[in-house]
Amino acid sequence: MKITAAAAIAVIGLAVGLSGCETATPYQALQQGTQAAGGFTDQRLDQNHYRVTFQGNTLTSRETVETYLLYRAAELTVNSGYDWFEATNRHTDRDKQTYIDPWMGPGPYGYWRPYWRSWGGRGGWGGWGAWGPYWGPGEIDTVQKFQASAEIEMAHGPKPADNARAMDAREVMTNLAAKIQRPKP
Repeated sequence: MKITAAAAIAVIGLAVGLSGCETATPYQALQQGTQAAGGFTDQRLDQNHYRVTFQGNTLTSRETVETYLLYRAAELTVNSGYDWFEATNRHTDRDKQTYIDPWMGPGPYGYWRPYWRSWGGRGGWGGWGAWGPYWGPGEIDTVQKFQASAEIEMAHGPKPADNARAMDAREVMTNLAAKIQRPKP
């Protein structure tokens, strides 16, 4: 069977287009219509208190979500004219879901399911049918997403030396800047 040049270009274009959708959440504001889902939100509680949240997608690690949360807290502190902040209430939530694609029942192509085969040496070709190579109940996929949030209190002047939870906002931004991936235009 021959593949025409136009069909090959269309397949390559589709693959490139779909691969662009599979990126971890960059450092961005949470809004609809962005290429990668997720981002930060902040809500002012009073003059020097904010609630800051960062939500990642299924490709964003817990470490990245927590790093972006701290960076946003520091950035918000500096942009609000303060020097240091303290996270008074901070936590990270994990949403974990497992999906099973059973071997029976209608799928996206009706009742069609893939059929795997392998060479078994002396035994010849062996088939697994819709059970897959591990004899399980079809394809099992587990995905997880992380969301970190904190309530921060911001203050002026040098950070107190006796407060281990206080962070110098400019120092946090400097130390984390290399880990911040911004969205590509």
